[in-house]
Amino acid sequence: MHCIETINLTHNFSANEAALKCVNLQVRESTIYGFLGPNGAGKTTTLKLILGLLKKQHGEIFVFGKPFEQHRVETLRHIGSMIESPSIYGQLTASENLRILQKVYRCPKQRIQEVLELVGLAQTGRKKANQFSLGMKQRLSIAMTLLHNPSLLILDEPTNGLDPNGILEIRELLQSLNQQHGITILISSHLLPEIEKLVTHVGIINRGNLLFQGTLPELISKRQQNSFMIFETNNAAKASHIIGEFGLIPRIEAGNIATPILDKETVAAINQRLVQHDIEVYQISRVESDLEKIFFDVISE
Repeated sequence: MHCIETINLTHNFSANEAALKCVNLQVRESTIYGFLGPNGAGKTTTLKLILGLLKKQHGEIFVFGKPFEQHRVETLRHIGSMIESPSIYGQLTASENLRILQKVYRCPKQRIQEVLELVGLAQTGRKKANQFSLGMKQRLSIAMTLLHNPSLLILDEPTNGLDPNGILEIRELLQSLNQQHGITILISSHLLPEIEKLVTHVGIINRGNLLFQGTLPELISKRQQNSFMIFETNNAAKASHIIGEFGLIPRIEAGNIATPILDKETVAAINQRLVQHDIEVYQISRVESDLEKIFFDVISE
């Protein structure tokens, strides 16, 4: 079942500025969906439309299988969201910040301690939020989104500005929420190496167009298409001819020979043949495209 589905979602900020162009987003239940794109690609606009923070112009939005417009209040009761900057009262403690929302949501008071423990802030005591590190503030913001026990989290750049340790803490927290509590998470980000470690599904948007959508393994499979072997020798032309005898179509790049990815037996056989023909083999390496290269390949097509 799709927890979130948009059909031909289109939004224009002006006659000459199309923010979204027929975006068909599909977020499956109990997944972590990474929504990727450069700044200005349309990520935040999409999330705001899903949450009703922007008025929909064209297309359809379904959340939990129901039209959002007709079931807005009911739907929002089951969504926790953090869009752009966290809304925290710096002069209040973590508990006091949550107490304000607890009255709004009318949820049990014990829920405050539960979410503080969940995000690792149970021991902050009387410490004011303006004394928190950026990572602690982000965790408090996530605690605020969890207070009413939602089944869906929508987070816009939750690791923005964090140091490596803070990013790791947020990643582990989100994975725990998904795996142990079954919460579906839609997260936008431009930190591609981090997203690769976190998400199960990926959507790539650029200039308002959804360019790719699928599982992380499906996206990574594109990596194989852009991966290759490099043979560094003292005679590229002769080595290329010999490698071609293995039914390959090698190409010479910067004085080295590039081939498609090969199994280790074939690599060993080629190396042996090259040495037999008095070619010095200095290095054989495997070059794989990382998620960042795949991402830029997708948005440049």
